[in-house]
This record gives sequence, structure tokens and C-alpha cells, in this order.
Amino acid sequence: MTQGFWTIDDFNVFSIEGLEHRMSALQTKIQPKFGMIGEQVSTYLSAHGTGEFFPHVAKHARRTVNPPNDSWVAFAPAKRGYKALPHFQIGLWGTHLFIILAVIYENPDKKGIAERLGENVPVITSLPEDFVVSGDHMKPEAFQVSEIGADGVEDLLERLKSVKKAEFIIGRHVSRDRASELSEKEFFDLAEETIDQLFPIYDIIIGTHEK
Repeated sequence: MTQGFWTIDDFNVFSIEGLEHRMSALQTKIQPKFGMIGEQVSTYLSAHGTGEFFPHVAKHARRTVNPPNDSWVAFAPAKRGYKALPHFQIGLWGTHLFIILAVIYENPDKKGIAERLGENVPVITSLPEDFVVSGDHMKPEAFQVSEIGADGVEDLLERLKSVKKAEFIIGRHVSRDRASELSEKEFFDLAEETIDQLFPIYDIIIGTHEK
């Protein structure tokens, strides 16, 4: 049986008690994989033509007590920092792998982004039925776009426009069991296919979408 890129042990890191022990496992088991993903996926993103993307592996450096419940590598067209920019993320919760496009609360243009997305809701609702959307990157739960439909998407965008802490997260969640069955090639193929589906939304977010 071929070794998958991810293992159940990777997801179990988020069950380890204590900040020091969990961080140690993150650094030895997961961050090397994020480093590898960072190199390959940033090259793929940069080839899209909207500028060079740079990888940012989450370090969780400010934590002093509570261990992280998820971790990720983010991609943005900036070498220093990504949270104020629309960005892609690939990461893990204990329950699932995520491949997402994120506009989080640090972004200064949330109102403009919400308005641009609001004018192009069909681009979002035409995504494959396994795509999910969320208003909070700090929570593992998300809604299937196919279930909440245009009305649900518009509600999230209205909240993005008017609520300071509101966010807009869209992409794919893959259960830990399924993710651990993916070979390295299958994982990267899935990541790239998901990014391809998300790029039209990214273009709307940054204002380069052609109507």
C-alpha cells in the first residue's frame, strides 16, 4: 500500500495535550510538509499571472498557553505578512484538511470585496457541490455552497460588509480519513484543481475580474 502524503498521525497532532508538546509535534511532523507545499503551490499560484505568490507557514509564535487547534501554510503576493491581503491557505484541523481562499478580519477592503463578490454571486454558487463557505476562519465548521445557495452567500457577504470581525472563507474541506488515503500526487492534483476553481473568485476579490 502506497504511503499517503498525509497520515492520521498528522491530524492527531491536534489532540496532543499542552502547548510545548503539540508545537513540537507540529514542527517535526507537519511543518516540513507545509514547507514542501509552500514551494510547489506558490510556484503554481504565481503562474496564474496576477503576481508572484509567497508561502507563509504558520509559526503560532505568539501563543504562550493554548496550543493551536489548526495550522496552515498561507499564500499571498507579499513576502512579509499575508493577513491583510486576500490569500490562499492549505492546512489541517484535527478533523479535516482544508484548501481555501480567505478574506479575514485584518483586511482593510472588506466592504469593497463584499460589494464586488455581491455583484458576482453566480460565480460562487456555480462551484462544485463539495465546496464550502464560512464567515469565521477560527471555527472548523462551514456551510456547503450548494446547500445555502445564493441567499446564504449574500447573507455572508452582507455580514462581511457590516461586521468588523466578519470574514469570508471559501474552498474545500477533505475529511481526515479521505485525506490520509491520497497519494502525494493525488493531494497536489486536488490542491491545484481546487485553486483553479477559486481563482475566478480571487480575481473578483482583487478587482481584475472581467465581466
